[in-house]
Amino acid sequence: MKLKKFLVLLGILVVIGAVLAACGGTQATETATEATTEEATSSSAPVVPETPYLADWQSSAHAQVADEPFRHWDGEDPAEVPTSCAKCHTSAGYQDFLGVDGSEAGKVDANVAAADSQGIQCVACHNAGTISKTTVTFPSGVTITSGDDTRCMECHQGRESKVSVDAFIAQFGENVDPDAVPAPVKDDNGNDVKLGFRNVHYYAAAATLYGGMVHGGYEYDGLTYDAKNTHVDGYDTCIGCHDPHTLEVKVEQCSLCHDGVATVEDLKDVRMVSSAKDYDGDGNVEEGMYYEIQGLQEILMAQIQKYAVDTAGAEISYDGATYPYFMGTDGKAYANWTPRLLKAAYNYQVSIKDPGAFAHGGKYIVELLYDSISDLGGDVSGLARDDAGHFAGNTEPFRHWDLDAEGNPVYEVEAACSKCHSATGLPQFIEYGTNLPNPSANGFMCITCHNEEAFPERYTVASVTFPSGATVSFGGKDADGNFVADDSNLCIECHQGRSSKPSVDKALTGKDSDTPDAKIRFTNIHYFAAGATIFGADVQGAYMYDGKDYVGQNMHASDDGKMNKCADCHDVHALEPKVEACETCHDTTDPKAIRESDVDYDGDGDVTEGIYGEVETLKEALYAAIQTYAEGTGNPIEYNANAYPYFFGADGKSYTAFTPRLLKAAYNYQYVQKDPGNYVHNPKFVIQFLIDSIEDLGGDVSAYTRP
Repeated sequence: MKLKKFLVLLGILVVIGAVLAACGGTQATETATEATTEEATSSSAPVVPETPYLADWQSSAHAQVADEPFRHWDGEDPAEVPTSCAKCHTSAGYQDFLGVDGSEAGKVDANVAAADSQGIQCVACHNAGTISKTTVTFPSGVTITSGDDTRCMECHQGRESKVSVDAFIAQFGENVDPDAVPAPVKDDNGNDVKLGFRNVHYYAAAATLYGGMVHGGYEYDGLTYDAKNTHVDGYDTCIGCHDPHTLEVKVEQCSLCHDGVATVEDLKDVRMVSSAKDYDGDGNVEEGMYYEIQGLQEILMAQIQKYAVDTAGAEISYDGATYPYFMGTDGKAYANWTPRLLKAAYNYQVSIKDPGAFAHGGKYIVELLYDSISDLGGDVSGLARDDAGHFAGNTEPFRHWDLDAEGNPVYEVEAACSKCHSATGLPQFIEYGTNLPNPSANGFMCITCHNEEAFPERYTVASVTFPSGATVSFGGKDADGNFVADDSNLCIECHQGRSSKPSVDKALTGKDSDTPDAKIRFTNIHYFAAGATIFGADVQGAYMYDGKDYVGQNMHASDDGKMNKCADCHDVHALEPKVEACETCHDTTDPKAIRESDVDYDGDGDVTEGIYGEVETLKEALYAAIQTYAEGTGNPIEYNANAYPYFFGADGKSYTAFTPRLLKAAYNYQYVQKDPGNYVHNPKFVIQFLIDSIEDLGGDVSAYTRP
């Protein structure tokens, strides 16, 4: 074992030696490449190896030693790059941070002479420390594990975060007024500290890329933010999209998927199908994400300036080229900072100082800008923050698994949930018929539904088995009785619910119908079980009472075979109903106004209201019957659609006095709550089980008409 370790170490040292020799030790120059063939073959001249990627590096910003990032400290006295800056502005400082100079790793121990700030040279990234480097800790304190791109992220992470902004504001008092300029406070040395601007620093691309995972922007309490922008496999890291030596974007590879992209400038016009909303409210949903962000930046700046005058009491302006960026009318640093103004200005700067933010994490930036506008009192009614459900990486269906019970980062979706709540779970299920845990997602990706090996073809699903055990297909069966594949089967792989009549019956086996039992736990259908509603009795998603007949698959416009499937009625990316198609047969584009019968199902005497109104009346009647029945057992019950497990007792805790009869009705009530399109998907089936639930609880159904 010792010999093996020695050989591995020896190999690493050989590689390092070759790299250092190739890079000229501490500074790469063209000298090494100027040896002539005659010199190389002369017995008296040493053979100097050619420096790999030298020309590429020389063309990069990392090599521009005469520019401000490397010359900023030349005029200082002494002319030194301080430890707080040396990690990213000198090669020696970066090596010091890594500990390859023999010092403690994780910090820079000594200032670096300004004259030695000669760009980011080969040895900065190619050394014994970076060979094994897999983690990077952001200003928020969050540590990310990755690969070679951790070398990049050490510097391109920014220097502030929500955590540091909150900590700075907290110095001015626990209950500091968010809209007042606080009085100065004393620091540890007795000096006055005023509330002032906090600068994220430039090119914080990694903070944008990882979004809400590392909290680089100011994230407002109570709101949820996108996680890492995974984009597509192979193009979700620094070096996946940038040449590591020239730093240029690999534009030619972008063009493989994005039409019309030939230059970096063209990337500003890119907009993926997952970005269907009009974020900046200008009515243009075709423009690239760059312009959506630009529109929000303009709105935020206008709101910052309005707030500064109306609330902070002094005009403010912004100059991206002059530190400290936000200025007063006297041309000096703005002085009338309130906590609320600081948060919004910080987010504005975050969006500005990463010029590639629209590609690195555009949705995260949209959320920061939107929330800043809103927090300053701006009108956001015409703006958009959240994407369509499948791509809303900032919402609970995708963020639920980020942290464990103790608040530690996990970012892994458990096997039982990963089919529908991760980007990679559905392809895994289609291939293997089961799931393992999958990485938590920032919304679905193209490969969630499209076969990567035959892109853009969608995965072929012949049939889908529901929780009841029933197997169906939107394609029906062929002449031989075999299921026929259909694209909409992809949708009902997830939109089928997670319970059924059989699972409810199994949980209640052997129990008395009207005896409260603390062992009975609420059974949840789960949300958006649209497939179960459409197929009705065929898949038994709702609780169907014994001895009653129920309708099966809703064959809506069966005469022409249209408008019967998920993809017929919904945009497959935006997910919105194709309401304009409704008008073909119905004199309205409002689904809630449509009815196809003059039967008064809910007994209210109104046969002109949409079928939605009929269902709503019965839903309200069922809830009233549930409460009446529960009170009759001595155990009142309340429902909260937004809090698991939905049904609660008088003490505000989970309801523990279900009887079998009550559970069946509660299950059906939850069913209609969690499929908001139930009145379209299969209204007769829904009306049937609502009336039956009311009746089983002892409610009066004499005024109702059961389909």
